[in-house]
Amino acid sequence: MAGSARSRSPEPRVPRADELGVLPGIEQRAGEVLRGHEAYPVFAGHGLDLPTLQDGLERGQLWVVDAADGGIVGYLLAGELAGEFHVLQMDVDPAHARQGHGRTLLRHALVQARAKGYRSAVLTTLSDVPWNAAFYASEGFVAAPEAEWGAGLQAVMAEEAALGFPMHLRVAMRQAW
Repeated sequence: MAGSARSRSPEPRVPRADELGVLPGIEQRAGEVLRGHEAYPVFAGHGLDLPTLQDGLERGQLWVVDAADGGIVGYLLAGELAGEFHVLQMDVDPAHARQGHGRTLLRHALVQARAKGYRSAVLTTLSDVPWNAAFYASEGFVAAPEAEWGAGLQAVMAEEAALGFPMHLRVAMRQAW
């Protein structure tokens, strides 16, 4: 896909504090695409709050991408999990999907992770949604067997189970470099 129109998404940037209020709406619209999916009730009932986004901003682990004509259309929030870079949440407004914004955000975040000395990245996602596990696999992530999760990923998966996620559809993924 290198060189395609989809790979020419505007460069990610750090949002301003006064822009954080836009991000929950993007998350909500992205979650609506899952209406009818087993996990939809979890997405509909739980979302990122402004203090969580503010914390990500202050840690330097929150990036946004704008549409070519302006306005934030996607974001990626990261953190650290047991010494690994942790992709906590990434959403793109469905009206701007399939234009390379998610791929651009993810690649940017991973470059930042490497620059900060992380040796791997982890995330959890849905295994049966094409723009989830298959997307991350196309960017070099592989499913992490439960025996390799460690305490950090075990805790994340336990939290997700407590939220009501259908755990038979959840997968932990890792990319090492």
